[in-house]
Amino acid sequence: MRIIYSLLLSFMLLFANEINDNFFDCNEIFQARKAELLLELERLDEAKQSLSSLRSATEDLLDKREKKLTQDEITVANRLKKAEDLEKNAKDLLAKNEQILAEIKELKMDKISQSYSKMKPQDAANILSAMSQSEAVAILSALKSDSIAKILAKMQPSIASTITTMLSKSDENVTK
Repeated sequence: MRIIYSLLLSFMLLFANEINDNFFDCNEIFQARKAELLLELERLDEAKQSLSSLRSATEDLLDKREKKLTQDEITVANRLKKAEDLEKNAKDLLAKNEQILAEIKELKMDKISQSYSKMKPQDAANILSAMSQSEAVAILSALKSDSIAKILAKMQPSIASTITTMLSKSDENVTK
């Protein structure tokens, strides 16, 4: 029995040495793995810092672009307003010019009609017969009806008829 105990004790010692060797091997593995993990942690920390600085730079760039875009939008809005103001001024000037032109034409026609009203009906009829019928109608339409009647009476009947028709049509356009 002693032999069995001694054998058992020697197996236990051998087995204990083996467990102790395995324990030291595990400890070395854990130490090596710990060093690897520390290196990986440092690398991750550097990557985190790089990402943080990149994010900050990107945000700064986006802020600058947004400010520039806002300034550009304000500039465009101001230019558009100036263009609209210029367009309005141009339209106002054009309307004034058209009004002045109409007044000048009216004054010119008044002077011409005054000249024709002072002429002898035969002389006025001869001159009006020689010009285009539309011009003759324009001049006659500015005269009083008794002057028109005297002048048309002195014209050739075919010309007087055509001008009378044109005068009646121009009167219809004026009344509409």
